[in-house]
Amino acid sequence: MKKSNNNIHPIFDRIVSRKEQERLLNQKGTVLWFTGLSGSGKSTIAEALERKLYNQGYFVKVLDGDNIRSGINKNLGFSLADRKENVRRIAEVAKLFLDSGTIVLCSFVSPTIEIRELAKEIIGTNDFKEIFVDTPLTICEKRDVKGLYKKARAGEIKGFTGIDSPFEAPINPALVLKTENITIADCSNEAAKLIEA
Repeated sequence: MKKSNNNIHPIFDRIVSRKEQERLLNQKGTVLWFTGLSGSGKSTIAEALERKLYNQGYFVKVLDGDNIRSGINKNLGFSLADRKENVRRIAEVAKLFLDSGTIVLCSFVSPTIEIRELAKEIIGTNDFKEIFVDTPLTICEKRDVKGLYKKARAGEIKGFTGIDSPFEAPINPALVLKTENITIADCSNEAAKLIEA
């Protein structure tokens, strides 16, 4: 059970509202949550989509796993408990951007259904659009630009998703992108439809 803190007094009701921010930006804030194995193409698709939307005049923010872990979450490891806390913090940050009318592109392995449900609960069901970047493990390992799979296979990294830690595929995502059969440009075009809708 959460402890209540009588010394915290949020001012959300007194600051510029989300509707006002969205009117100023001429867009509706939303969160696209890209999930998939390491090397599946999440970050690459999010980067391409950010550029596409920016060029169309949208205000967009990418929250990416490595970027977040180099700053706000640099004190966290990769145990399931730390991964859950990693996603909790990310979701809270995404919610702050969302409340300012921003389109937020989150790119995180977020390996379990429970962890992604936590993110959806924080962000809000209506604003959370889950995108499963569905790339076979063999292709992710071939891409392995960071050398992480090689280290995991050699036992140098423990608890690596897809090797000795499970990845639970989304049950009912807003979009599935099978990157083995589709270009990055096509992936970003498909994801953009969730915003245009």
